[in-house]
Amino acid sequence: MRYFENLYKLLLTLVNASVFCVSIGYSQECSKPYFDREALLRHVEALSSDAFEGRRTGTKGAVKAKKYIINQFYSLKVKPIKKTYEQPFAFTKGRKEYKGTNVIGYIKGTCEPNKIIVISAHYDHEGIKHGKIYNGADDNASGLGALFSFAEYFRKHPPKHTVILAAFDAEELGMKGSSYFVNNLFFSPKKIMINLNMDMISRSDKNELYVVGSNLNKSLKKAVCCNKSKKVKLVVGHDGYDGKESWVYASDHANFHKRGIPFLYFGVEDHEDYHEPTDDFENIHPEFYTEAVKVIISVFNKIDSH
Repeated sequence: MRYFENLYKLLLTLVNASVFCVSIGYSQECSKPYFDREALLRHVEALSSDAFEGRRTGTKGAVKAKKYIINQFYSLKVKPIKKTYEQPFAFTKGRKEYKGTNVIGYIKGTCEPNKIIVISAHYDHEGIKHGKIYNGADDNASGLGALFSFAEYFRKHPPKHTVILAAFDAEELGMKGSSYFVNNLFFSPKKIMINLNMDMISRSDKNELYVVGSNLNKSLKKAVCCNKSKKVKLVVGHDGYDGKESWVYASDHANFHKRGIPFLYFGVEDHEDYHEPTDDFENIHPEFYTEAVKVIISVFNKIDSH
């Protein structure tokens, strides 16, 4: 009898040990980073270098940035939305005519491919003024870097819903690229569940990342609550409910909002280098930026899981 008792205890010990090992393995797997941190920073450093001449819409620098984005989408297995990633458009501002190009790709959803989440970031900036290059590291090479990190994340964690990754042009000239996109959809806008827009997410002296839009749509409040990051404080605000300047129409998410499409906009408060030639890579906060991208991905996961 004692033999069987000892055998039972041995087997129980082995089972518990196996469960423990599986748990440890699972924990270690979950603790792995969502994306390559160094690659994220390299993208921002490259896109905000003098070689891109400030990425002004219609300039050689903008064309170079467009090609960079296309190359990254292709290498990260993001598919073109149609036959090409490029969505050209034209507009007039003042008396000047501009030609811009959005870069659009997608990842097909595994469970509900007919429902779409649009994740966006604009790639243009101020260009060259009075001989000085406005490199726009935070505004908005940081959003672009995050867009690539999402694409990288999806390779190992395919989304349940279809995701459109949109790099919009001409945001600085009146959000023309996103306007063209939402007004020229080849599918019903009702298919778009939400727009997650990222514009200026790489630096904050207070370690604060604002999220705008959840107060306008109660169903989104659960997605932005319970932030577990100890390095980045996700702050709900700047949407007309907290006495601060409203950012509801401050970036490309505005054009989705105008069409009645829910949005969440992620961004930091203006800093001394905002729209200045000093908005360089050296002035971003790498640790904050990396963690901010993780926080945005975690918000996406909450939305995608429903």
